[in-house]
Amino acid sequence: MASWCCGSVPLLVSVFMAITTLALGGNFYEDFDNLFGDVRVDIKDGGQSMTLTMDQYSGSGIGSKNEYLFGRFDMEIKLVPGNSAGTVTAFYLSSQGANHDEIDIEFLGNLTGDPYLLSTNIYADGVGGREMQYYLWFDPTEDFHKYTIDWNPHRIVILVDDIPIRVMLNRETIGVPFPTSRPMRMYTTLWNGDAWATRWGAVKLDLSCAPFVASFRNFNADACIANEGGANCKGFNGGRATGLTEEKKSEMQRVLSKWVVYDYCRDFRRYSHGLPYECRRENLLDQIE
Repeated sequence: MASWCCGSVPLLVSVFMAITTLALGGNFYEDFDNLFGDVRVDIKDGGQSMTLTMDQYSGSGIGSKNEYLFGRFDMEIKLVPGNSAGTVTAFYLSSQGANHDEIDIEFLGNLTGDPYLLSTNIYADGVGGREMQYYLWFDPTEDFHKYTIDWNPHRIVILVDDIPIRVMLNRETIGVPFPTSRPMRMYTTLWNGDAWATRWGAVKLDLSCAPFVASFRNFNADACIANEGGANCKGFNGGRATGLTEEKKSEMQRVLSKWVVYDYCRDFRRYSHGLPYECRRENLLDQIE
């Protein structure tokens, strides 16, 4: 038995690696293309850090060269300081097309002294409307903090400094759309969203405060680079890290009890005829094994 174990596991790993291309680590030079903003995208430290700038002429952003189907994506971010009202700093995954999939982390700027909103949303088969928004328990402009999208066929977890703040389970079997089939690119952007971002558009961007600068470092992707259609990634991360430990459940419960500003599952005006199915579970945390 020992001989079988020691000889076969490396063979199985070799076969998996032969058909699956993994992204391990990350580099802004090597892994991303400049989407918009020209010199407002400033990559430094050999590709380990970057700033995005928005001024009166343009915002800026980058997009990954590769498409991914499942993986964990980490980014350390320090947000625009001071009066950031109207700005949107985003770190998200998205596919292309009308029925696209998307996993969003967006930071909605605010007036000096007022907290940022961290806004999350998940689209599957073109269906969104799953917003959850949070205040953070620290000032995200003073130092870098790590933000994470962890996505596998079973669930999506969004984390802040390794603390889970949101989990969405795959309930495709009962008709709830979930992103499992469309490869997505990673995007990082800074742009003018003052039509809606701050107090639903009531507070506009103050260009006298420009330039607005957000800083990024230590991007890391433990992810499957998708080939045509992503068939090579179907089993990636399928059996690992599918749930939360009891400690992580407790951390998430503290966040949900103190820091949630908006939860679509509590929006009875929006869903006056009944909440979406995934909102009707007695306790989401009890569903995470």
